[in-house]
Amino acid sequence: MSVELTKANLSDIESMQKLVIPEVEAGVILARSSDEIATNIRSYIIAREDGEIVGFCALHIHTPTLAEIRSLIVKESKRGMGIGQSLIDEAMQEAKVLGLKKVLTLTYKQSFFEKLGFIEIPKESIPEHKIWADCIKCKHFPICNEVSLIKTL
Repeated sequence: MSVELTKANLSDIESMQKLVIPEVEAGVILARSSDEIATNIRSYIIAREDGEIVGFCALHIHTPTLAEIRSLIVKESKRGMGIGQSLIDEAMQEAKVLGLKKVLTLTYKQSFFEKLGFIEIPKESIPEHKIWADCIKCKHFPICNEVSLIKTL
């Protein structure tokens, strides 16, 4: 298996949306419109295998010192092959280059992120604008079972 990591481009949006549909419908990933993805396209890292998008995530910057890993998805048939970890590693490297100090995530996959050095934090410590900008759009809001984790760079 040869997976290539690249930055997303606008022509990837349709394939990204198709890949994420099952997880959005299950309430595991927050739905994002194609316009929202386009606006934030520079945040996305794509994993491709033989030209096909098999995963992606975004590094979304909240402040000059804090970013968030969001929208992590790997095609179901490709899970367990290290693609998710590669995407996170790439995002963390980008965060370091940008001079960020911490990266947070909200996830149902706590153990996955803990294996990568993230530690659980209280949701109350997440920047308030994150809650109002993203969480309020979730079908689970305000009763959320996601876990907040953070990693210091």
